Parts: sequence; C-alpha cells; structure tokens
Amino acid sequence: MENLWRDWRMEYIESADKDDGCVFCELPTKEPEEALVLKQTPLSFALMNLYPYNPGHVMVAPKRHTASFESLQAEEMVSIDALLQEVVRVLQEAMNPEGFNIGMNLGRVSGAGIADHLHWHVVPRWNGDNNFMPILGQTRVLPEMIRDTYRKLVTGFTEA
Repeated sequence: MENLWRDWRMEYIESADKDDGCVFCELPTKEPEEALVLKQTPLSFALMNLYPYNPGHVMVAPKRHTASFESLQAEEMVSIDALLQEVVRVLQEAMNPEGFNIGMNLGRVSGAGIADHLHWHVVPRWNGDNNFMPILGQTRVLPEMIRDTYRKLVTGFTEA
C-alpha cells in the first residue's frame, strides 16, 4: 500500500477535543490572511475552511456566538444570506465550479466538527471531483494550497 501524507491532518486530530475557546469567535480578531477570513460584516463573516472538502471550501458564520439556529435574529439571517450569495458569486468568478453544496450541520451528532458556533459550508463542485481517492483511498487530493486559494478569492469581495 502506498502512503499519502497530508501535513495538516495531525494538527486537526490533536486540536479536535481541545476546549480553548471558540475558534469562530477568535478568528475575526486576527489578521485576515493569517485567519483566512475573506470578509467581515458587522454581523457575519466568511472564511476559508482550513480542512477543506474541496478547493475553495468557504464557511460563513454569525459573529455572535451561538449554537442555536432558532436564536438567530432576523438581521443576522439577512447578513448571513447576503454573505452566502456573495461567496457563491466570488467562487463562480474565481474558480468556475459546475455546482455547489451549501449547508450546515446542527449538533455534533449531525456531523458538526464545531458544534457550539453555527456555520454554513459552501463547497464548490466540479464534475469528477469525487474520484476514486476519497472512496478507495480515504484521501482527498487538493490541487492548490489553501493560501493560494485565499488570495485568489479575497480580491473578489466587496467592502463591508
């Protein structure tokens, strides 16, 4: 069997059960490129997923810390929806995907890796992007480094 190495995976494994605060609350306070934050509005923000399913995998989250979908205020939902639309537009212009998966996992049992802060996933898709590697090799091959994708996307966002 051939070994495939993914250098960020151990960082993910080792950080999965730490209780050092909320990453979604901390990231908007850091330098945007360091934190991979693409855009901030007063109520929401978009950032690259550090552990992407596909190139260009972006997440959108409210700035307010909450795990309760029902607790979102109308203004927060409007901000999040507008930012989700902008993320799709930027991804279409920069990466020309053939489709998207957009959604969220509510609660750890549903697959939420960070269950205590709501966030939506926007995953660009291309015909054939789910080849044999994830199915047989349980390995995803990403053709571009995440910071290169960040620089490609960040210039497409409008000022908040």
